[in-house]
Amino acid sequence: MNNKLLFLLLPFFLLLSRCMPYEEEKLVEINLDLQDLELQKIYDLQDKQLVDSLLVYFNHVDPSYRYAAAMSMGSIKGDKGRRSLDSLIALLKDEVTGVRLGAAYSLGQLEAEAAEGDLITAFRDTLINSDYLRKTILEAVGKSASAAYLPALSTTSTYLRTDTLLLEGQAYGIYRYALRQIVSEEGTAQMANFLIKRNYPSSVRLIAANYLQRAKNITIDSFAINLLKEFKREKDPNTRMALAIGLGKSKIPEVRDGLIQSYQLEQDYRVKCNILRALGNFDYPSVQALVMSALEDPNFHVSNAAGAFFINSGIPAQATTYWKIAKDDTTLHWQTRMNLYAAANKLLPYYFEVTKGRINQELKTIYTQSKNPYLKGAALKSLAEFGWNYRFFKEQGFPSSIPVVRTASVEALAKIARNPEFRKFFGLGSNKVKRDLAGYFKEAILSGDPGMMAEAANVLSTPTLDFKSVVEDFKYLDTAQMALRLPKEIEIYKSLQSAIDYFKGVETKVQELEFNHPTDWRIVNEVSEKTRAIIKVKNKEISLQFFPDAAPSTVANFIQLARSGFYDGKNFHRVVSNFVAQGGCPRGDGYGGLNYSIRSELPQMYYNGGGFVGMASAGNHTECTQFFITHSPTPHLDGKYTIFAKVDEGMEFVHQLEVGDVIDKVTIKN
Repeated sequence: MNNKLLFLLLPFFLLLSRCMPYEEEKLVEINLDLQDLELQKIYDLQDKQLVDSLLVYFNHVDPSYRYAAAMSMGSIKGDKGRRSLDSLIALLKDEVTGVRLGAAYSLGQLEAEAAEGDLITAFRDTLINSDYLRKTILEAVGKSASAAYLPALSTTSTYLRTDTLLLEGQAYGIYRYALRQIVSEEGTAQMANFLIKRNYPSSVRLIAANYLQRAKNITIDSFAINLLKEFKREKDPNTRMALAIGLGKSKIPEVRDGLIQSYQLEQDYRVKCNILRALGNFDYPSVQALVMSALEDPNFHVSNAAGAFFINSGIPAQATTYWKIAKDDTTLHWQTRMNLYAAANKLLPYYFEVTKGRINQELKTIYTQSKNPYLKGAALKSLAEFGWNYRFFKEQGFPSSIPVVRTASVEALAKIARNPEFRKFFGLGSNKVKRDLAGYFKEAILSGDPGMMAEAANVLSTPTLDFKSVVEDFKYLDTAQMALRLPKEIEIYKSLQSAIDYFKGVETKVQELEFNHPTDWRIVNEVSEKTRAIIKVKNKEISLQFFPDAAPSTVANFIQLARSGFYDGKNFHRVVSNFVAQGGCPRGDGYGGLNYSIRSELPQMYYNGGGFVGMASAGNHTECTQFFITHSPTPHLDGKYTIFAKVDEGMEFVHQLEVGDVIDKVTIKN
């Protein structure tokens, strides 16, 4: 071809090159860089729950955006999230493994039974080269599939003991089924085998132990002796503490004796607490001596667990003993003493009128003289074990200037109303007392106090208590609800809505909050691996490392609150031994917050150890200021409560936190 002809054809070649698509190298890596403005946009769309806009990214050329958009549905959840169902199913065939994983995880979070067949098909895809993806699919099946798939999941026996991820998937799948109240003999047998047979990965054994702890309506007698042997051999206290509760579901004497022997040797307070709880399932005389001695344990968590044992499993013949210990042993932790008072008040026969009167007078004196609001609240709850105190709660608790006490007064009334022996206890006066209680609950709701309103509404909306029979006009519920401020009082709003719907005889629909608190990306982008939150309590420091990649909005919110001094002076208002320490409530009773809400952020993370920091909520997307720190693994919280940080120093101080402890200061350090 001569130069002249080449020159004449050049425009044609240029035009042709414009028409033919340029084949770029396909992107296969997922990179979640939070400084990427497009990724920030996806997070913001997730925050605003704009599902249709997120679905556009399902077809994006960059797998990072496909993955982020798919995962967002696992946080959005509910009916809105389910609008992505077909698109997520399509992503199960994505060419990038990570995108498939995001789709599988979200399908599980959506509890989409309609996707069960597609999940199974995806699991069997011979082109999958990722055990982590297969694990995620198996867990998603446990969260969403029908009971029909449980036997096959439970009886799979082809995985080697080195197939850690596949075994985790199988165990998580069976466990997630159990959390939905779906169990099978095959599933229980498989979980028992994970513990009984040697050399299974520790992570799998931990899941299996938590299954035995949490699953309802299971029988373990045929495995109990072998499980006890493994309990004694087990080195990991996290597995041991969960297995202790599981063993309590067997009433075999050898198991009881083994738990008692193990208690004497146990060094971890969390395991000791759970052994005490498990012993509540056995014959009282055979465990009484051990539990009595546990009252003197120097660890207040163990002492409190022993006190609670007598409330739940004590006997009337010992009621005066519980009272005398509570009255005379002032060295005991105040919570332990209140538990013993409650046990005595609950179990002492009514015909011991003089002793009963002294117990209740002592409790009333403690209530009136104490300066500790949490002790005052505990005294009210102990008084509630004797139903005829109900007028005292209204007269003394309702006018209190302390939110914790006002809420506790309604909780005490609720305890009386919920007593399964209510009619037997009050006899011929039961109808009058019920009408009195209904009037008190009405007054609590019209008080405008959030804690009182929520507790009262929760009682009125309980069908088994049948307050319909004594409440003729419930229009005041609508009046009270209309006066609430959203989003601040969303928890109270929901409680009132449940009560209104109960009296109307209609099904309650979940109230969804509108987007109202955008993510401050400037704060997120300041966070590095070295950023820490230092919580100072009683001159001790607890250090938190943040997870901005998992929960950017929550991290920014916490840092913003800490820098403003919001947390300074707030209490740890809820401490449940071997579970959580919770703080950040401006009222101190769990019903306080600020006038905004943030969204739940629920990527694939696990509460598989102690020290995880999560956000307390009144349901999905209602978080604000309250947070909790776990004492131990709490896998039943996975995918439901935002994880935004973890304790990296000072965990020993977390275990020492008591209800009422004050946060001196929270400091953000880089």
